[in-house]
Amino acid sequence: MTPVELSRTVLCAVRRAVEGGELTVAVPTRAVVAPPGPGGRGDYATNIALQLARPAGRAPLDVAEILRPLLQETTGVADVEITGPGFLNIHLERATATAALVREILQRSGGMGMGISKADPGFDVDSGISNADSGIGADTRINVDSRIDVDTGIASGTQPIRGAQTTPATPTPAETPPPYGHTPTLVGQVIALRIPYDIRAEVVADTLVRIIATQGGRAEVHHVRSGEAVDLRPVPAPEDPAPLGPDAARWALLHPAAHDRPRITADHLLQRESNPLFRVRYAHARARALGRNAGRLGLDAVPGDVADAAPLTHALGAYPHALTQAAAHRAPDRLARHLVAVADGLLAFQHTVLPLGDEKPSAAHRARLALAEAAGTVLAGGLSLLGISAPDYL
Repeated sequence: MTPVELSRTVLCAVRRAVEGGELTVAVPTRAVVAPPGPGGRGDYATNIALQLARPAGRAPLDVAEILRPLLQETTGVADVEITGPGFLNIHLERATATAALVREILQRSGGMGMGISKADPGFDVDSGISNADSGIGADTRINVDSRIDVDTGIASGTQPIRGAQTTPATPTPAETPPPYGHTPTLVGQVIALRIPYDIRAEVVADTLVRIIATQGGRAEVHHVRSGEAVDLRPVPAPEDPAPLGPDAARWALLHPAAHDRPRITADHLLQRESNPLFRVRYAHARARALGRNAGRLGLDAVPGDVADAAPLTHALGAYPHALTQAAAHRAPDRLARHLVAVADGLLAFQHTVLPLGDEKPSAAHRARLALAEAAGTVLAGGLSLLGISAPDYL
């Protein structure tokens, strides 16, 4: 059950409570369903009871107690808990939850940035053996006297780092379907982004154009001069990030929160686990390698129950919410950090995907392969929104 389906389920429970005379309220048009916050439990939580308490003339806990059994009767819902002042925390049946989530991600993969680019195979993801120096070599630098073109992500008049690709063209809202399990929150809205003449502000605004488009809105970027009001003023980079190359430069500017000063260091180019950008791109490449190796084994991906990948499935389920928050708070760093969580979940899970030794391929392997492919899809789409390439070989 996806967040959108669960939102409809919550509204259906409210409607049934109203029709049964247990609540006297107008049924809302939307119910917010998101991963639980601190102190919450389960797969998703909703504040619908708090939302309806005042118009119903009831305490939030009373409303939650009315809705709880109605939600528990729903196919795919394993249990419902009430926490705090009246939050409904929903536990989904694992097989239903994982299979439905993976199925929708793969069905929507055409709109999530698949097949963005290919890079030179400096790291063999099939074998896990490095084929290149993990530091900065002569072929990984570009000239210092250049600026990054925020439309292409490439520094003008220079050669990009090894394996770098141009940034995907900025889409319009009509070209950018909403992510899986998600109702767009900015449909039809035109959002002005007034920014100073600063490279970091330009990269953040360029990324927000794409993120806001996933919510059905349209962002217009306007440069303003010193002293004029601005909507975005992230802390500037301490130096020109162009020498890092397009992908690492954009990550260095986007991964820190707007109030943090970005680090423009060679660490962003290292092929090591300590580098979050490497982990994200490597996880995507590993997902593609698993698919290639599965093809050699004649193993197809079939969405199903995966019981031992909770961190990964939770991160995939929370991806639409991360996009919503990134758009609402004008904070692409939230998307960047969420991609790290997806990558870490996949890298911890990847070793169980394919049969080992004399092990025979099973339904469990097919379900794990589908989950890994879904994770690769999300990583590719997220990197595309950040304007960073997602190579199949790294």
